[in-house]
Amino acid sequence: MGKFGVKERNLEGQMVWTLLRGWTYEELYTRLDTREGEKDLYRLARQKDRDGKNVQQVRVIKDRDGRVLTSEESVQRRWKEYFEELMNEENEREKRVEGVNSVEQKVDKIRKDEVRKAMKRMKSGKAVGPDNIPVEVWKCLGEAAVEFLTSLFNRVLESERMPEEWRRSVLVLIFKNKGDVQSCSNYRGIKLMSHTMKLWERAVEARLTKVVEICEQQYGFMPRKSTTDAIFALRILMERYRDGQRELHCVFVDLEKAYDRVPREELLYCMRKSGVAEKYVRVVRDMYERSRTVVRCAVGHAEEFKVKVGLHQGSALSPFLFAIVMDQLSEEVRQESPWTMMFADDNVICSESREQVEDNLERWRFALERRGMKDAFNMFNYGLFL
Repeated sequence: MGKFGVKERNLEGQMVWTLLRGWTYEELYTRLDTREGEKDLYRLARQKDRDGKNVQQVRVIKDRDGRVLTSEESVQRRWKEYFEELMNEENEREKRVEGVNSVEQKVDKIRKDEVRKAMKRMKSGKAVGPDNIPVEVWKCLGEAAVEFLTSLFNRVLESERMPEEWRRSVLVLIFKNKGDVQSCSNYRGIKLMSHTMKLWERAVEARLTKVVEICEQQYGFMPRKSTTDAIFALRILMERYRDGQRELHCVFVDLEKAYDRVPREELLYCMRKSGVAEKYVRVVRDMYERSRTVVRCAVGHAEEFKVKVGLHQGSALSPFLFAIVMDQLSEEVRQESPWTMMFADDNVICSESREQVEDNLERWRFALERRGMKDAFNMFNYGLFL
């Protein structure tokens, strides 16, 4: 056991398993949008039914003290209590003394071809948000929808204020497939948001990706990069050290509740530090102001509450915003690839000795905690490869 209390694993297969488990969720979600993925989904649904753990049928839940709640009102109240606390818990962080220059520049109007591309990138058949307008409606309307949305998006861009209805979302529960099904902490909340807002996010994201350069160590949600690239790079590194009969020490980190812990002010700072035009900074800030959500559970909808901290889970823009935040916060601690590799909120840190890898892990922990992402490094595995 080391200073962090992690177990040593000398099996190469453990490395591959950890990477595949932590870094392929997004590729799995992409596959579920295909015909083959639908078959996989039905197979998984049948398996869950056989296991008797269909979380939509979990009508009782435990409170924070472990007592079982049975009435619909108490269950709804507990779900609200848990997620309201989770999504509004802002950790202490160091006050930034250094300033950052804002980029004041003219921003072009949204063009029709940008709207068409945003619509093309939106998958059909997805669950709708509170406005109950699926993206299929806009797709069926064709050029009439393009005309309308282009005009709407330009009004939002000019005013830097989006419609109030877009600020609302429905939080659906996804069981993590581990632990007690009656414990709130074993569920992940995914927001169902307005599809029209997601189209707006897609248009903004397409522009940001053209001006923001993310570090080479980031493999998540980056064009022409995938989990396979990261795994291949790490295997090459391992083989090189094995051939030289040298030790390779790796720590695989799953940043716990990473999206929920990002302070909004840090997000805006990191955007400015990355050279994003102030117009887009204000647009993104508006996306998060006065945001509200309601938990949908097996016994109905809980009471709506405000969300003041973190990025939206289920947002089309959040993955790239998170990449911007991680890019800036890790600037002083990350090493060159493959010694450091990131896939959204999953990281691997490698060194030639256990002491070095523990020191690097501690530097990462400090870099994130000082900016408000406390306890993000609570989940990690250590591996020694010979």
